[in-house]
Amino acid sequence: MSSTNRPTPRSSADLPAESAAPPLGHGATAPATKWQLAAGFLVIYLVWGSTYLAIHWGVETIPPFGMGAARFLTAGSILYLWCRIRGAEKPTKSQWKSSAVIGTLLLFVGNGAVSWASQRVPSGLTSVIVATVPLWLVLCELWQGKRPDFIKVIGVLIGLAGVALLVMPSGGATASVDPVGAVVLALGSFSWTVGSLYSRTARQAASPALAIAMQMLVGGSLLLLLSLALGEWTPALHVSVRSAASLLYLIVFGSLIGFSTYMWLLKVASPAAVGTYAYVNPAVAVLLGVLMAGERLPAQAVAAMLVILGSVAMVSIAGGGARRMVTAVWRTRA
Repeated sequence: MSSTNRPTPRSSADLPAESAAPPLGHGATAPATKWQLAAGFLVIYLVWGSTYLAIHWGVETIPPFGMGAARFLTAGSILYLWCRIRGAEKPTKSQWKSSAVIGTLLLFVGNGAVSWASQRVPSGLTSVIVATVPLWLVLCELWQGKRPDFIKVIGVLIGLAGVALLVMPSGGATASVDPVGAVVLALGSFSWTVGSLYSRTARQAASPALAIAMQMLVGGSLLLLLSLALGEWTPALHVSVRSAASLLYLIVFGSLIGFSTYMWLLKVASPAAVGTYAYVNPAVAVLLGVLMAGERLPAQAVAAMLVILGSVAMVSIAGGGARRMVTAVWRTRA
């Protein structure tokens, strides 16, 4: 990035899903018009918010880890070749090692958890649980010996209470969300947080786009190995048109168009403005899940969602944390 007062995305944590975005590569960025900005924000709001439903539909007939492998290997290969053609330097071994660690934590574990849990958890609630990444970030920094602001500690406690409310049995019957799926999503969010923290100091490729492409290739390769080891691909496997279209949507819109739009917005808009996607995406995901997938949210789930998102906002905004939120929140939408 050309500006020193904005974060430079160096990992898939900065993606978070093109008409408004310029081609990927190097060079100065022209000032954006208000219509270009509006189109760019619509992309990261709507496209990234819709990726949860796309994942939900994709895993209906495509094995979860196989779908992630196809998504990231395809998008990563396209992005890697594009960067190299545009003149990006060949990555070094140390840069590949850093990308291997980040790609494992963010895409293999983090996104793999989302794909698997989407078989058990509604897409809207999946997005809400994933939005707890800033809460994990505070806990990780506390473990590192950094003393967080009091308001952040309160926000974390409120957020954890919201998650507990989400998985508690409702009316003595069943929980609002599958507990196993919720635990897997929480572990995936934790892995994404650790990967985000590591990416801050890791030695990566000078081109942010190339670094993310490398992470996609590593994460996709590991997901492919896991998929093959589990025997996900069998002769009896039948992929529906909806699942195939969802996978294509995730590759093109979630990983390529969303990525380039996000990178462009970081150059022409403030981090605080760009970071608002973290609050909008869950709302979009919940709305699409209800309208297009027939998902029903009991009152307890709605209350838990509001508590969690409120705590995330409290933690992210406290102490001027908008910049960090932009560079650390997961959207598992690489």
